[in-house]
Amino acid sequence: MNDQQKKEQYSGVRDQEIRAALDQHWAASDANDFETEHRIYHEDAVLEYPQSGERTRGRRNIQSQRASQPSKKRFAVRRIIGGSDLWITEFILTYDGKPSYTVSIMEFRDDKVARETQYFSDPFVAPAWRAQWVERIDT
Repeated sequence: MNDQQKKEQYSGVRDQEIRAALDQHWAASDANDFETEHRIYHEDAVLEYPQSGERTRGRRNIQSQRASQPSKKRFAVRRIIGGSDLWITEFILTYDGKPSYTVSIMEFRDDKVARETQYFSDPFVAPAWRAQWVERIDT
């Protein structure tokens, strides 16, 4: 096996490990298991919510602010894509029964999240004028 093949094999194994960690993270998020949910983050991780203009620094602060959320929340992952140090998760985050379509962009360093940015969007009614060109999808 040459150096390039070894590098590709390592990259594939690492991607599988990160994907497994992401699956565990989102399952723990849905179960309100805050300890397991936050194992994926570096101690100095940064979380940003651009829409509200907030930045949280440090794994413990991220965990504390999420654990303090008074609403009942649920997570339904739609898909996870990525590789190497960049992973994107599309999911529906439901607070007290109200869905928010969410995108999480996670940047990894040494197999842990160094930076995460989350974007949130409320659902909206599709306009009738474009019905002839689209198909309905289950959300």
